Amino acid sequence: MSTTNGGNGGAQAPQTPAGENSPQLNVLAQYIKDFSFENPLAPRGAPNQQQQPAINIQVGVNVNPLGQTDFEIVLKIDGKANVANDAVLFAFELQYGGVFRVQNVTEESLRPLLLIECPRLLFPFAREIIATTVSNGGFPPLMLDPVDFVGLYRQTLAQQGAGTPAQA
Repeated sequence: MSTTNGGNGGAQAPQTPAGENSPQLNVLAQYIKDFSFENPLAPRGAPNQQQQPAINIQVGVNVNPLGQTDFEIVLKIDGKANVANDAVLFAFELQYGGVFRVQNVTEESLRPLLLIECPRLLFPFAREIIATTVSNGGFPPLMLDPVDFVGLYRQTLAQQGAGTPAQA
């Protein structure tokens, strides 16, 4: 499967030797859809600077069809850093979106492609936004660990009951 940045300028997809179109995944756009950062203790700072904060991160993926071949993928990352007395050091909510064009992909491969590969392509950009913002908030940069999007996909399937995939 090929991954490109941008459209193919109206050109036809390359043909495989067998005469079939090869699968394609194109990134048409990337953007911050919604972003919030809170630093409630500023400018006082944390009550106990020697204590490591407890950091809780939640990750989710939403798929919004925009047409027959175009899909908006929204990577939602929420985070909060607390100290022992439950004081919030910082909190953020980021919805980072991308528009992807998917062509010549089988129906059974479409859902995993949209919920695994597309968020995997968006994640490094969202990670950079979070690290920079936390640093600009007066804290050390928060470098998020890579996300297991395959595990998230499997968890979603299990929650939907007996592995039956729901509509994207």
